[in-house]
Amino acid sequence: MAQITIQPATADRFADAQHAWDNGGDGRGCQCQWWTITNAEWNTTSQPQRQELFRAEVDAGPPPGLVAYVDGEPAGWVRVGPRTRQRRLARTKNFAQSAEPWDDDSVWAVSCFVVRKEHRGEGLNDRLLAAAVDFAREGGARVIEAYPLDPAEGSKKGSSALFHGVVSTFVKAGFEEVARPRADLAIVALDLRS
Repeated sequence: MAQITIQPATADRFADAQHAWDNGGDGRGCQCQWWTITNAEWNTTSQPQRQELFRAEVDAGPPPGLVAYVDGEPAGWVRVGPRTRQRRLARTKNFAQSAEPWDDDSVWAVSCFVVRKEHRGEGLNDRLLAAAVDFAREGGARVIEAYPLDPAEGSKKGSSALFHGVVSTFVKAGFEEVARPRADLAIVALDLRS
């Protein structure tokens, strides 16, 4: 049986995050910057520039996410941290139905998953989400929110489009649906105080 460990994306794990993003969707090109910069900034940055933004984010800390390892090899990623550090979330019309104030640092968000193709179907998203919840709790989060897709609704989504995660993964982890901006998109939240 494979050994799975999950660690914070600290400066010494920068290359591991890069490896986890290879062969796993849009991670390499995005550098997990989609939610951290404005649309105008996104449109004027190249992949190498976004990589430098991610490096600066990791070097400055706190860790912006977690890296999953399967038998010591980087295999997956989840972005988790205060929602205020993911500026585009507040600017996304579909997320306006959030019940939480956008300027509250105690509200954290899980906004992105990447799993290398050869490790899909091994339950890594479940493990990454559980670790993200623990990480948020340890970081002082009051609430953790996410914006997963519901593949049972709407058109079939490719694996790259599922970077938000899927509703069933969050519900299984105890999150409650708080809004449904579109048939195939939910806002889910978990109160960490209880």
